[in-house]
Amino acid sequence: MADIVSPEVRSRMMSGIRGKNTRPEVSIRKELFRRGFRYRLHAKELPGKPDIAFPRYRAVVFIHGCFWHGHDCRLFKMPSTRVDFWKTKFERNRANDQMARETLLALGWRVATVWECSIKGRESKGIEAVADELERWLPTDAATLEIRG
Repeated sequence: MADIVSPEVRSRMMSGIRGKNTRPEVSIRKELFRRGFRYRLHAKELPGKPDIAFPRYRAVVFIHGCFWHGHDCRLFKMPSTRVDFWKTKFERNRANDQMARETLLALGWRVATVWECSIKGRESKGIEAVADELERWLPTDAATLEIRG
């Protein structure tokens, strides 16, 4: 199926998508801050530049968009055009995610992954429930946490 917009319009639309300070990320950060948690944003010295880092708990949180990370959920749909390009991109993103997670764990950091589907859509848990799970996880010794919708 052909794209419904011109390549110039599609390029402009795609260039407007940012990797930092996304709506899910900001909403989770605000809720955790409201609950008294203090954190660092996009810690460049850590593998994968986690969205939120809690040095006090030696824990990081990645907030992944279901589309960009090829999540197996209702929010992900493989594009019908340039399938080889997108398949390669999603595989590379997943490999980068796995490498960052493994490296952080090896360095003694704990890793939480929050998927967009956990806070978006009618079947989602919502921001408060996700923040509740993170709040329970942060003071524990559990190495990993994954929050899905």
